[in-house]
Amino acid sequence: MKNVAIIPARGGSKRIPRKNIKNFHGKPMMAWPIEAAQKSELFDRIIVSTDDEEIAQVARDYGAEIPFMRPKELADDYTGTNAVVKHALEWLRENDYFAQYACCIYATAPFIKVEYLQAGYEKLLSSGKDYVFSVTNFPFPIQRAIRVNSKDEVEPFFSEHMSSRSQDLEEAFHDAGQFYWGKTEAYLHETSFFDSTTSPLVIPRQFVQDIDTIEDWKLAECMFISIQYSNRDSSDINRP
Repeated sequence: MKNVAIIPARGGSKRIPRKNIKNFHGKPMMAWPIEAAQKSELFDRIIVSTDDEEIAQVARDYGAEIPFMRPKELADDYTGTNAVVKHALEWLRENDYFAQYACCIYATAPFIKVEYLQAGYEKLLSSGKDYVFSVTNFPFPIQRAIRVNSKDEVEPFFSEHMSSRSQDLEEAFHDAGQFYWGKTEAYLHETSFFDSTTSPLVIPRQFVQDIDTIEDWKLAECMFISIQYSNRDSSDINRP
């Protein structure tokens, strides 16, 4: 059984310029997910899809492949991730490489853990679903969300839930933005992610941070330090 990891990493990031290769705690950001993919021992090939030669060289330096450069029409602000993954899988097939399963891994996922990559793959195989991807829970009930209207006034999205206790409301989840395991055929046929063909793998919130703005980046840096201290403290506790 052949598995391929596909890491999308275009060069035109606007809000955080060059964020895919920007230094994050001693390594280019994309080095963290590349190394997690390597350590998982799940992949026959780890491919970075990029339109940028500097990003391509960083990927090579950390052991990923760049078998093609991504076409410009798939490297703009409007192209979705699924189109990039589909292009990579089609390129592989055209070059006589047939992977049964593919995992899209985001280049800006420094907290991705080997054990969750492995658990996602195992769940994909055991569930028979087309996809398994990482999710995490919202820290606050979405049923009690509010909006600020054009008059600078507060309005509830769901007025019927504003007096409900938090513990009485259904828990909600969102995409954790780390990895997306799938059958190659599902990716090629553009099967929807958000229906009964997909099963979630729940990731603890402390390992999830979307990184789109400078504020996100600073928070991620603080989270990284916190996780390192937590790991160190656990080692101290367990030390004989």
